[in-house]
Amino acid sequence: MTRRTRLLDYALIVLAAVFGIDSILLLIARGSSGYTHFGWSEVNILLWDTLLSLIFFVQHSGMVRRSFRARLASVVQARYQGAIYTIASGIALTVVVFFWQRSETGLVVLQGTPRLIATACSLLSALVFVLSAYSLRSFDPLGIGPIRSHLRAMDRQPGPFVMRGPYRWVRHPLYSCILVLFWANPDLTLDQLLFNLLWTSWIYAGALLEERDLKHEFGDVYLRYQKAVPMLVPWRGPAAKMAWES
Repeated sequence: MTRRTRLLDYALIVLAAVFGIDSILLLIARGSSGYTHFGWSEVNILLWDTLLSLIFFVQHSGMVRRSFRARLASVVQARYQGAIYTIASGIALTVVVFFWQRSETGLVVLQGTPRLIATACSLLSALVFVLSAYSLRSFDPLGIGPIRSHLRAMDRQPGPFVMRGPYRWVRHPLYSCILVLFWANPDLTLDQLLFNLLWTSWIYAGALLEERDLKHEFGDVYLRYQKAVPMLVPWRGPAAKMAWES
């Protein structure tokens, strides 16, 4: 491995960490006031926020598709694709968060016990999100695992299809938790309702597209898993492993 290659590997790891983590921190720290205020009418605010959402959806969902990754592989080494995806997604999310316009129209403001319940749901969802990520074992949210393996001269091979923990309840627990976090917000403004509706629809569509890729990758075992475990809502209870492994 040349020094130039090693420097490139480290640079992409740092950039993926910076853009991936900072964009999430900006989203969490935004609060109720946001970062920018254009002084627009409610209609213009909703149209602008819709445009920002669509930009992120196209970037985020487009770059993760197998067809895009196949084209990218012709110009970029495979180990860099995850980090590049994280950097691009971090930039897109930062644009959305920084330029999102808040509406002054309040729809629902929970108080007292309902607000405590909503907060408890958010905390529980955050906990389940962490458990879901841990249950994957190979969870690599920044896409830097292949680069780290290359730096360590390790051969990174995809593992078998194994589902454990919250994945026995729903096929996409990370998405389920994010949806709960969206809708458990105790202060619902007009722009927040727009956000919830747009991003819920996008997550559902993204889950369908992701499942198409998973069926292509794992074949019949994933088809059995689909029949045994609900997609987003845990209405059946936990499934036995043999339901999809046999």
